[in-house]
Amino acid sequence: MRILILGAGGTGGYFGGRLAQAGVDVTFLVRPARADQLQRDGLVIRSPLGDAAFPVQHVTADALPALVAGHPFDLVVLSCKAYDLDSSIEAIAPAVGPRTSVLPILNGLRHYAALDARFGRDAVMGGLCFISAAKDADGAVLHLAKPARLTFGERDDVGLSARVLAFAAACVQGGVDHLASEDIRQEQWVKYTFLTALAAATCLRRADIGTIMGSEGGEDFLRALYAECVAVAEASGEPIPASAQETALAALTQPGSALKASMLRDLEAGQQVEADHIVGDMLARARGFGQDAPLLAQAFGSLQAYQAQRAG
Repeated sequence: MRILILGAGGTGGYFGGRLAQAGVDVTFLVRPARADQLQRDGLVIRSPLGDAAFPVQHVTADALPALVAGHPFDLVVLSCKAYDLDSSIEAIAPAVGPRTSVLPILNGLRHYAALDARFGRDAVMGGLCFISAAKDADGAVLHLAKPARLTFGERDDVGLSARVLAFAAACVQGGVDHLASEDIRQEQWVKYTFLTALAAATCLRRADIGTIMGSEGGEDFLRALYAECVAVAEASGEPIPASAQETALAALTQPGSALKASMLRDLEAGQQVEADHIVGDMLARARGFGQDAPLLAQAFGSLQAYQAQRAG
């Protein structure tokens, strides 16, 4: 399987790097400055699961068409931030041929409409990931905690297709923790409801879970916010299993927990945030079903104010 990874930052750099390290045919599509860095230093990974430094194949946008013409890609993995989706679609477009699949591992669900419109629904697989990673100032990929898992599958009820099994085999070769799912929609909604509640809560209160839990009414606030998200999933025909709800609530209400959403880390650093794609989209879905979601509305309003101040 020949794989193109968009970017060599935290998420794409980690998963693509582990695959490449094990000999999977991986190429990174990067900007010229990152290409120069990779050419000079190789890909450097610092991780509690093992550090590594090794040369990797990489290509810039201007050289991509010629590379594709000589040897098409089987799979393109898209791991950008949601606010970079449009430019990322344009970047990978030359690599997506008639037999190429696209696997987005972005947070949320809103990106599928744009990907389907550009590449066709049949080309776009369902995917998500669990990882905390970033690119360090020196270009190294920093994996910040042990969990590092990919989940992927077909978005229609066709079971484990040949392309899903082929990518699963690549993950096995690379030692990448993964789940080839026969119900990727449920996996997506389980993560989306949890992630939205976590992002909305920690960004609205500007605090980690432990601090929120230690405040008056903190646990009730967290449970109510998660309930708003779960109600949207149920109305969408994707009810969250009781066991998954218990797991999510255990994480969302753990006293003393330092857990916070990556969106809050971006906000604290003054960076752009995926507010529209995560919290805003969940709120829009709730309103589309006629549901009252006052806590999601408060959180999204706060994030909109942040974005306006940052833009101004």
